[in-house]
Amino acid sequence: MEVRVYYEDTDAAGVVYHSNYLKYFERARTEFLRERGLSVRDLHEQGWVFPVVKMQVEFRAPAFHDDLLEIETTVMSIGKTSFALQQRVRRSADSKLLVEGIVTLACTGPHLKPRRLPAELLAVLPEPAA
Repeated sequence: MEVRVYYEDTDAAGVVYHSNYLKYFERARTEFLRERGLSVRDLHEQGWVFPVVKMQVEFRAPAFHDDLLEIETTVMSIGKTSFALQQRVRRSADSKLLVEGIVTLACTGPHLKPRRLPAELLAVLPEPAA
């Protein structure tokens, strides 16, 4: 997924404010599923909720106003009730790795009780990266 850095995304130093990467990651995860024919909204309406239960983020280099960023999402692991994704943010102009993160999402119902991952999700998740 690509995202353009807007002025509102930056801090007083003129770089992307760290918490905005979490928004970029969220959007990229949503698009990752959409590209595979799944809608987060539809899954939610069917009673499937995927809260973030763990996140590790490493900030390697800054992004600046008007940079075009690429967010890559790959499957790291798939369990019975959760899955983990690796997400990387690169600047499009030079492919420099700026931010790298691993996010673990649990599968729950609307009352946040753990559930097995739905078959329709398992059917479209690629095999975890080696």
